[in-house]
Amino acid sequence: MKHDISLAVRRFIGENFLFRDDGDAITHDASLLDAGIIDSTGVLELVCFLETTFGIEVQDDEMLPENLDSIRAIANYVDRKLDPRKKLELVA
Repeated sequence: MKHDISLAVRRFIGENFLFRDDGDAITHDASLLDAGIIDSTGVLELVCFLETTFGIEVQDDEMLPENLDSIRAIANYVDRKLDPRKKLELVA
């Protein structure tokens, strides 16, 4: 499941934030903010995409770099939101 999430997120980022065709050059752990790929407005667009695409609700207190700053972090976050058994990990 995480692989599908990663692919969808990578595609979204490539289509909406990259102005050249090098989306595959972004590693799974690269900081999207530090690399200048997304900014604070981009984070809101990303959150809207995640909520619409995966049917989750991103709480204000979950909008943290630990959850949204890399493709791997986003995939892990969405995976936890989708799997009720993992929701306890969100609190920690």
